[in-house]
Amino acid sequence: MNVSYRWLSDYIDLGDITPQELAEMMTRGGIEIDSVPSRNAGVSGVVVGYVKSREKHPDADKLSVCVIDAGTGEDLQIVCGASNIGANMKVPVAMVGAKLPGGLDIKRAKLRGVESQGMICSARELGINDKLLPKEQQEGILVLPADTAIGRDILDVLALNDSILELDLTPNRSDCLSMLGVAYEVAALTGHPLELPDPSKDLYATAEKTTDLVRVSISVPELCSLYSARYVKGVKIGTSPQWIQNRLIAAGIRPINNIVDITNYVMLEYGQPLHAFDAAKVAGGRIDVRLAKAGEVLVTLDDQERKLEPHMLVIADADKAIALAGVMGGANSEVTGDTTDIIVESAKFDGGSVRRTSRQLGLRSEASARFEKEVDQSRVRKALDRAAGLIARYAEGLVTEGIAEVEVSSLEPVTVELSLNRINGMLGTDLSTLEIKTILSRLQFKAEISGDGIWSVTVPSRRGDITRDVDLVEEVARLHGYDEIPTTLIEGPTTTGALTKPQAVRREVRAILTSAGLQEAVCYSVTSLQRTKLFKELAGETIPIALAMPMSEERSVLRTALLPSLLEAAAYNLTRKNNDLALLEIGNVYHSNEAVLTRLPQEKPRAAILLSGNRRTSSWNRAAEAVDFYDAKGILEKMFERLGLQEKVTYKPAQPEGFHPGRTAAIMIQTERGTETAGYVGQLHPELQREFDLSNTYIAEIELDLIYEYTDRNIEYRSLPRYPAMERDIAVVVDRGIAGGALTDTIIASAGELLESVKVFDVYMGDRIGLDKKSVALALVYRHGERTLTDEEVTEAHARVLTQLEQTFGAELRK
Repeated sequence: MNVSYRWLSDYIDLGDITPQELAEMMTRGGIEIDSVPSRNAGVSGVVVGYVKSREKHPDADKLSVCVIDAGTGEDLQIVCGASNIGANMKVPVAMVGAKLPGGLDIKRAKLRGVESQGMICSARELGINDKLLPKEQQEGILVLPADTAIGRDILDVLALNDSILELDLTPNRSDCLSMLGVAYEVAALTGHPLELPDPSKDLYATAEKTTDLVRVSISVPELCSLYSARYVKGVKIGTSPQWIQNRLIAAGIRPINNIVDITNYVMLEYGQPLHAFDAAKVAGGRIDVRLAKAGEVLVTLDDQERKLEPHMLVIADADKAIALAGVMGGANSEVTGDTTDIIVESAKFDGGSVRRTSRQLGLRSEASARFEKEVDQSRVRKALDRAAGLIARYAEGLVTEGIAEVEVSSLEPVTVELSLNRINGMLGTDLSTLEIKTILSRLQFKAEISGDGIWSVTVPSRRGDITRDVDLVEEVARLHGYDEIPTTLIEGPTTTGALTKPQAVRREVRAILTSAGLQEAVCYSVTSLQRTKLFKELAGETIPIALAMPMSEERSVLRTALLPSLLEAAAYNLTRKNNDLALLEIGNVYHSNEAVLTRLPQEKPRAAILLSGNRRTSSWNRAAEAVDFYDAKGILEKMFERLGLQEKVTYKPAQPEGFHPGRTAAIMIQTERGTETAGYVGQLHPELQREFDLSNTYIAEIELDLIYEYTDRNIEYRSLPRYPAMERDIAVVVDRGIAGGALTDTIIASAGELLESVKVFDVYMGDRIGLDKKSVALALVYRHGERTLTDEEVTEAHARVLTQLEQTFGAELRK
């Protein structure tokens, strides 16, 4: 919103308050002012001149020699190159010694041998944006109205001795989208009295009744609470007065003709958009506010054909739509130079309906911007009367008696209760009853106080943003001055900021996996319904959650597992020749057992990894090495070790859907509730590898909630061993179905406290030991912390191990 300082001064005496001081005052009061540019771009010494004669230059076809009366008592001879210059015109004349924008100084000069005593100026040469001028004024010399006084300073004529306050309004302060709204605000901030225009001034109605000429109806009362119209006869279409043009240009609106300019002027003044129809083009003299019909088309004032939807609100006559309600008028009812009778509209349309229509059609206007934020219904008739009076004065129209209107719902006053304790308690101030009363009075809020110190404040309809007591507290704070609110120290207990355990573990997991060489992928949280069916064990019994407005079929439901997204990322990389992949993702999956949500879904944090291609590329001295199951499992083992979970995590064979049935393990965590499945690690199923065009790919996905719960990040320190260890190797032949982990668990249980460690270092399967057998070699390390072990002690413990393996698994010692 651009606010003219001079125009604002019509409503309130600003005294010696400069535009910059006013801007600072408003900004401190909560209405931010972005800048305060001056309309004068550096013009001085330019006056209104009268072209007494124009002759062709004797030595130049495109130059003219003009005799100008500039009000100095002595005619000036000026050479001009504009094609639109002519005798009997009023034009801006830069006298000798004048200054123009860009540092141009006007001096006496000879042009092709003819002396020139100044310069006749165009709008651009005066620093005016010519795109804001009427079309006929955008080229050549600026032609002024014929009644402009000769010799008058051009700064006064064009209102260039003015400053513009560029307001950066928040959505709740739509009351300041009008000059009167800004005037109310400035009056409250300064305490100066407010002088409002009389909307009935110049309004002299004829005996003919408006309701005899136009009938109004509202077919959708929920979208239009009030529609008012006035009828003006015998208007003469022409240019609007210079002062109206000046104010429109200052606000960034291009003047068009007197009727359109007056409706725009009143819109800026009252914040109430208006529209004028050519009465002769309104079929049947009937106006109906209705919804558009299916397939209905309207050509708007910008000459664009608009295909309307049934939810769009339109203004229609007896035959057709003639305007998009609150957005733009139709070309089929436009006021033109041949118009004699007009119907002026003023209404209260639903802001949501206007916003939806404006956005869908990509058609945003000054009117729609105001309707979207809801206009003040109490100003609908006032703005209509103000416009009718100005049209009667400056377009010589005759206003018929009365208003044709339909009011569906009247305006109900808003009353808010407020107490002194509430104000001081929230602001930390010690304001008195008198101070609060003074502030409310400056805001022009009616306030009555009861015996118990409670104010009952009636909020003016122009301030639709005030509905609760906290809104009034904010108004008191603004007017009292934010700088006047005392600074107080924070009281109460303080705590040191820190990460929660889940946050800290999540960071640790990310650090461990990235340090292992994995690159983090950030994938969409939405996927296709088909992708949610890939890993059923990871998704559980959840029902996929569909989006209300999906961006595409491939992004239509919330994901139930991370791995489908990682597979898409891997396929994306492979198509771009990035064949060796090590990816990770940490994110949420969304589970619910409801087909129609009545409560929020569960957001489960998970981590997933994917390995494909080679762990080591080929070189002149070595062959490439492909990743395998143990790369993925080893990364997870390192992570569990760093998180203190190595004693709680075990692995067992599993065949979840989407994984290779013979190369997959379930990740088990020992908890207080028993052993729980935390996830899976293994090779991707061959069918899915073919579907995504991947080579052997190894994947894992784990639940992080269990990791968060049982992570033990406390580091236990032990002294270096002082006594030597004794190592014994053992190779046993067992059935192929027996897991190595089962052997090591049995050894640990039977060896006793002397066993320090045990690990599998070789597995052999071949014809020499039987088709259904395998040889497992294990290394056992024995040590005592307080003394050196004897050979007899180790032999005894080792014998117990062999005996237990034979009894439990039928193991045979391989020789």
